Amino acid sequence: MSPVLGDLVRHFALLSLLAFGGANAVVPEMHRTAVDVHGWMSSAEFADLFALAQAAPGPNMMIVTLIGLRAAGVSGALLATAAVCLPSCLLTFAVARAMDRFRSNPWRAVLQTALAPITVGLVLGTGWVLTRAADHSIPAYLLTAGTVVWLLTLRLSPLWLIAGGAALGLAGLV
Repeated sequence: MSPVLGDLVRHFALLSLLAFGGANAVVPEMHRTAVDVHGWMSSAEFADLFALAQAAPGPNMMIVTLIGLRAAGVSGALLATAAVCLPSCLLTFAVARAMDRFRSNPWRAVLQTALAPITVGLVLGTGWVLTRAADHSIPAYLLTAGTVVWLLTLRLSPLWLIAGGAALGLAGLV
């Protein structure tokens, strides 16, 4: 196995076990590894691949496949995808069995309650990394901040934000 393939497998197998809240919760670490540590892509390329992965139908972990593809071609895509899926699937199976067995234990509720803020923090970290990777101008930062405020305060569809961002981009304002 080539060193790049080995790095992909090790990295994504470990992240698979840390991804509370899904693959998006560990995007900052994916970014750090793919951009800063290994140099498989630039920060802007990472943001573009993340956007492509989110726009495509299918699971939100498709970013892993795209990172693997960029780093080592088709074999990298296949191995990275398997590495991110297999360990977490096996762990989920084992934990589900244990949680069912300890259904009435008070520690189960404590554990579930403790994991919620960890997940929120990891997902917020993803937002921060992607903002820094994608936004390179004051209007872009303002658009991102406005989007966050919009989503936190109003009960309107985020599709309006996507359409508005696309219109601003087409107009050359962002």
